[in-house]
Amino acid sequence: MEGATRFTAVSGLGEATVGATALVAAWIAAQQTSPAGWLLIWLLEAAVALVITTGAFAWKARRAKISLDSQPGRRFALSLLPPLCAGAVLTAVLLRAGMFSSLPGVWLLLYGTGVVTGGAFSVRTVPVMGLGFMAAGAAALFAPAAWGDVMMAAGFGGLHIFFGAVIAWRHGG
Repeated sequence: MEGATRFTAVSGLGEATVGATALVAAWIAAQQTSPAGWLLIWLLEAAVALVITTGAFAWKARRAKISLDSQPGRRFALSLLPPLCAGAVLTAVLLRAGMFSSLPGVWLLLYGTGVVTGGAFSVRTVPVMGLGFMAAGAAALFAPAAWGDVMMAAGFGGLHIFFGAVIAWRHGG
């Protein structure tokens, strides 16, 4: 019975908050004069997003009286993790090759892939959000390098805010 349920602890309010912090990070990152400074801003944003998302998941799960350690929760996490790990490895490879301008597209694409795969165990809105990230990542990979911060703001900021609002409205919090 537990395996047939959906992971419903995805917090729309948490996702919207992550989107807001991503917009701030995009603005700060755009002001950086070195690739290292730009990278540092986005790595800090990733850490902030992880803390917000984890806290929001725990808050919503506690409110709904569901366990984050349920079978759907574990499946969600285990499906999300491999694309994120691939993104970390590719980040190191691209940095070593001096291909900083490819990072926005790779990050958006692989984050989206993780959200789609993890979202297979969640409400329908979550994998649809992941498809939006994948589309943004593909667009960023083919867009001019100067559009990187705009693509990061649109993806990690705009998509999180939009889909976070949808999740909060349709699925409570």
